[in-house]
Amino acid sequence: MEDRGDTIAAIATAPGRGGVAVVRVSGPAAFRIGAEVSGREPHPGRVIFARFSETRGGALHEIDDGLLLSFKAPHSYTGEDVVEFQCHGGSVCPRRVLEAAIASGARLARRGEFTERAFLNGRLDINQAESVLDLIDARTDRAADDALAGLSGARAREVRGLYDDLVSLSSTIEHSLDVDEGDLPEDFAAKIAASVSDLGARLRAAEASARERALRREGALVVIAGAPNAGKSSLLNALVGEERAIVSATPGTTRDSIETWIDLDGWPVRLVDTAGIRKTDDAIEGEGVKRAEALIEKSDVVVFLDPNSTLIDPNSTLTDPILIASKSDLLPEGAVTGRLRVSAKTGEGLEELKRAIVRRLEARAESAADSGEADEADRLASALAAARAALPPASADGLDLVLAGNDLRRSAEALGAYLGAVYSADLLDALFSRFCVGK
Repeated sequence: MEDRGDTIAAIATAPGRGGVAVVRVSGPAAFRIGAEVSGREPHPGRVIFARFSETRGGALHEIDDGLLLSFKAPHSYTGEDVVEFQCHGGSVCPRRVLEAAIASGARLARRGEFTERAFLNGRLDINQAESVLDLIDARTDRAADDALAGLSGARAREVRGLYDDLVSLSSTIEHSLDVDEGDLPEDFAAKIAASVSDLGARLRAAEASARERALRREGALVVIAGAPNAGKSSLLNALVGEERAIVSATPGTTRDSIETWIDLDGWPVRLVDTAGIRKTDDAIEGEGVKRAEALIEKSDVVVFLDPNSTLIDPNSTLTDPILIASKSDLLPEGAVTGRLRVSAKTGEGLEELKRAIVRRLEARAESAADSGEADEADRLASALAAARAALPPASADGLDLVLAGNDLRRSAEALGAYLGAVYSADLLDALFSRFCVGK
């Protein structure tokens, strides 16, 4: 980490053509730089119209005009003195204002450095900082709501409640070790076991929710697969609501993967139409088949048209495909069983298919929680899984209080790490490097 005694600057709005852009400056020299660039004295709580200028060849040259906003420490996003120049958008004006701020003594901020300073100055905890990134990256309203819940501290409060209960139960056991066994209530072991069982259920529920939020944040990969000419491209177009993929009666039209993003009940879904799976001597089509198979391997859900294909076993639990009887408008009633009838032409079955995809995504989060596998992309899910794995057996039979107390301490420590009892430089660097420069 660089010296926090210096002053940083960056363009805080997305690049491109637009009416307004914001250049943010944070640090001890922010107000001085604001005055030099704007020619006006910053006044916290007041919006000031100003003409922005830079010094060239010993003379002042106007580079833009706009608004100057100022925030006195600690009442700012970073907890430091902050000024923001609201200038005209585009590529030239924001760059010129940023260059003027740097010429006046600021340095270019690193990725995520504003939010990093907010964290280091106590304006945000580590979990809220992660939620800021989640909010920026949200693709659906539901994902944004998840991020706002984290930013408000609701997620940390839930984990804090679990942590406190683990510590309390561990303390109860520690206290019991100083008491003669005959003086303990007769049902003491049963009550401890019941408390452990309750904590295990709560940890599992919280973990499943965390994994579901992670899927909504990262987006789910849903692959449309099947034999050539099974109606895959037509189905993608019908789900998206526009002609995204080329449709032809000629088998093998789709030779590469075509993808788009859709919102399914708050789930951001990366929907991919793949090449039809078949043996072929065509090198280009063969490469498309390989790519389709690779996508299926890493998919979250497979929507499988023509389950008689040799692509996968319809009864496979590995991919657990949603089996589709496509082009159902051409099929007589009762012609198929065990498959969802869908017609991209008439719309039959489309809403049922969307609901089936959402149910599979929810089930995937549940099964991931049952597996207890570590999820490096989601600290909370990993911490909850580790805490649950460390719990003692939830049985009163043969309960060893010493071992149970040790297990509960380890469980609490897993959640304590998530809550921020310990931060490593690697963890902070990994988090804040994911932000854009202006945040």
